[in-house]
Amino acid sequence: MVSTASSLPRRLPLARAVDEFALTTVLLFLAVTVVRWLRDPGSTLCIADLDVALAVIGVLSGTILTGLIITPPGRRSGGHMNPAVTVTLWLMDVFPGRSVLPYVLAQLAGSAAGTGLARLAWGHSVSLPSVAYAAIRPAPTWQPASVFLAEAGYMIALVLVVGFFLAHPGYARLLPYAIGLSVGLLIVLLGSRSGGSVNPARQFGPAALSGQTTDLWIYLVAPILGAILGASLHHLIIRRFHTRRHAPRGRLPHPG
Repeated sequence: MVSTASSLPRRLPLARAVDEFALTTVLLFLAVTVVRWLRDPGSTLCIADLDVALAVIGVLSGTILTGLIITPPGRRSGGHMNPAVTVTLWLMDVFPGRSVLPYVLAQLAGSAAGTGLARLAWGHSVSLPSVAYAAIRPAPTWQPASVFLAEAGYMIALVLVVGFFLAHPGYARLLPYAIGLSVGLLIVLLGSRSGGSVNPARQFGPAALSGQTTDLWIYLVAPILGAILGASLHHLIIRRFHTRRHAPRGRLPHPG
């Protein structure tokens, strides 16, 4: 089909949403695969110590995420693979509002598809309690409120990292690596505590297929709230920076 000028704006968001679906499918397939390799007692790569396993998972996850962002589909769509990131970029005025819903739906669908493909590829081992479709679980000692605050708080920090690179275009090429590093650190620092997700798509498919949906709402809502608060804080910082930058020499702007 040949695109006309009037149909092109409608088709582009859909095509990029398809890229997001494909990227998120691959992300979740690899996430489940890595957890299956490292946590299935029958795997030759199994690591019994949870903290060590999470350190390896963090390194691999950050590397995988960075790699997907810089692939051709990632460059076309922006490589969000995370509804909270999509909301963040929209609130930062660098992503069109009409594409938010298609992206979010594509990411959640990709989460379910990637998890399902991993089940088909690896069989029963994916459903073992130690693997559990790679569903994220908080530590028994962590209350829901603590998990919510940790997920929202880290998302705020991630948004500020993204905002820094958006405010300094000269460093934009480093953003995929910064995001990969941030996600890797998240898994290492919070994986055995809150679960370390800050990505509704990361938890949606695994939780739905494993049946571990008790705390699912936290992993869906907290990152979105963190995105909203982080974007608001970013705008506040940018406004204050520009106000001070353009203030008369030797005179600071009134704090009010």
